[in-house]
Amino acid sequence: MVDAEVGPSPDAPPALDVQAATRTVTTASHSSRHRAPTTVPPLPSRRAPGAGWPKSTAGRPARTWQARPMTVVARAPGRVNLIGEHTDTTGGLVLPMAIDRRTVVEIERGGSTLHLVSDDEPDAAVVALGSSVPPAEVHPVWARYVAGVVEVLRPAVGGRGRVRTDVPIGAGLSSSAALEVAVALALGFEGTPIELARACQSAEQVASGVPCGIMDQLASAAGVEGHALLVDCHTLDVEPVQIPDGLRIVVVDSGQRRALATSEYGARRAQCEAAEAAIGPLRSATVADVERIADAVLRRRARHVVTENERVRAAVAALREGAVDELGSLLVDGHRSLRNDFEVSTAVLDELVEALCRRPGVHGARLTGAGFGGCCVALLDADAEVPDLGVRSWVVRPSAGASVVQAPT
Repeated sequence: MVDAEVGPSPDAPPALDVQAATRTVTTASHSSRHRAPTTVPPLPSRRAPGAGWPKSTAGRPARTWQARPMTVVARAPGRVNLIGEHTDTTGGLVLPMAIDRRTVVEIERGGSTLHLVSDDEPDAAVVALGSSVPPAEVHPVWARYVAGVVEVLRPAVGGRGRVRTDVPIGAGLSSSAALEVAVALALGFEGTPIELARACQSAEQVASGVPCGIMDQLASAAGVEGHALLVDCHTLDVEPVQIPDGLRIVVVDSGQRRALATSEYGARRAQCEAAEAAIGPLRSATVADVERIADAVLRRRARHVVTENERVRAAVAALREGAVDELGSLLVDGHRSLRNDFEVSTAVLDELVEALCRRPGVHGARLTGAGFGGCCVALLDADAEVPDLGVRSWVVRPSAGASVVQAPT
């Protein structure tokens, strides 16, 4: 699936007038740990009066709408992570934002098989409900993420439908998370954004075999218009942080494709776990604690995580103060750490970051996503010219999270 524009068409069904109320999510200030309520838009899905929110994790079915033919349209955005890379798997801090590029899934519900075609893939995803085939062995490859959602949610009925997306595939903008979240909602998932993210995280893990964190799915599910999300990946506290009007966020594709399953992602996670075995949770460790790690490789991995958590806190403060130069410097520092300590950058990404930072009006840049290829994110003045480096780039805006745009009545 690559770069098919998604948007309302003249013959598309109108969006439903969904629930306008807001939901309170417990949040935390990570400097003082003072808790304050923060409103985050709920998932605009419909549930039966009095129905409780289901827990949707692998091994337990999620609540779905009754097994009768119906057409459901759901959409979910991709995300860009501004800062806080490779910290979510150790319960650290991240600062992603949902972007105005989305995956739309339309399903006519019914039957015992889920059959989806994509505008950007030659082969359909065909997943039998209750299949014994592990999602990671399903073909074509994109169907594995669909199969992962089916395995985790265990919907009562399948359906036939279509997938459209303008989230670039394989660029580090969470195209797989957007697909999972949209499919889950179209299959009738009902629950909070955090429950939806947990379910889709499990789906990604069984589909890819990669022990991914929750950031991608949570950013897609819980995005807030005009804001990034400060997420504590240990408590799952979510705090929207406003993006200043004078800041333009540009994602630039390195052209270097990556695949998490073959990119040593699992090895990095195992190294972080080994570091934690030596000094305790990295989310609460200090640089002084890190220096006590005897193994040089583990010490570098831990140093990145600990200093990256500090950079996230500093980035939130910079955003609130409108200190865009400071924010840009933090991104550059984060890239150096990803290059030198976590060792997930490449020569192509390094050169792209340097080229971006030399351009007028660019405050800073870094790789975004897991690394080993993919994209860089750059912070520009609102009136700055988007650098033309001969590669694909997109100006992205902080957007709302996933929603059901056509639901059964």
